[in-house]
Amino acid sequence: RELFVVQSSVTGPWRMGSLDVYDGKDWRLPPFADNRIRPVPRDGILDHELQAGVRATFRISGLDGAGKSTQIENLQERLTAAGLKVRLLTFWDDIVVMTRYRESFVHKVYGSEKGVGAPNKPVNRRDKNVRAWYLTILRHALYLLDALHLRTTVKRLLNSGVDVVIVDRYVYDELANLPLERPMTLKFVRLIQKIAPQPDLAYLLDADPEAAHKRKPEYPVDFMHKCRTAYYRLAAVLGTMTIIPPLPLAEAKMAVVTACDKTILARELEIATRPPNLGVGAPAA
Repeated sequence: RELFVVQSSVTGPWRMGSLDVYDGKDWRLPPFADNRIRPVPRDGILDHELQAGVRATFRISGLDGAGKSTQIENLQERLTAAGLKVRLLTFWDDIVVMTRYRESFVHKVYGSEKGVGAPNKPVNRRDKNVRAWYLTILRHALYLLDALHLRTTVKRLLNSGVDVVIVDRYVYDELANLPLERPMTLKFVRLIQKIAPQPDLAYLLDADPEAAHKRKPEYPVDFMHKCRTAYYRLAAVLGTMTIIPPLPLAEAKMAVVTACDKTILARELEIATRPPNLGVGAPAA
């Protein structure tokens, strides 16, 4: 059953029907009263100022070597070309607290090598793959501080006029380093989920560990298999992650962009159907 047509500033025209309308939780028949469905003008655009009201956060996680940088660059270019003001955050550089001391600790105590691994220049990293019990306790405390800093940083950006915030890695990537099989750790995960701003779209880029290791040799392959299992376990616990399976580059880009388009459209639809007294452009997180 066709309801109305939306001209999205990012995705182009969408003919909204009873099976593909986003209601805030899923794509389904929306619970909108008849007086909240707007007539479509001749140009097909519900509101020419919808684009100015879009506020969204995107988070991209995955194994080292999964292709996150490539997908982030592609996503950033698409959103910028659509006229949206995009800000990219790198989790380690912009969010993580006490980075200098944390990095110095693993280099001096565990002999972790510096640099980024490349096919012709492997790097022996020893940080998140060191799982001593005292480090697990310390990680819980540090990850809590990171989540609090993440909350204030994203809120500040969304209130400063930025339309879209893309975060290269997220606090979820840190949670994947914890023993998720333990009940107390799962309670901690739930706590962090409440503290950290919930992204409008949380990507999990899956990758074959062997292939990822060839592209970015930094951690042992067996550890990368464990990381992959941990990511899937975390995704099941959180229930908010969009998993992009291992695909050829062009297909992976299409999957990432499609999920982005649906999210932006959902935000525009939310603004279009919001009662006038609620205003336009409320932050998504």
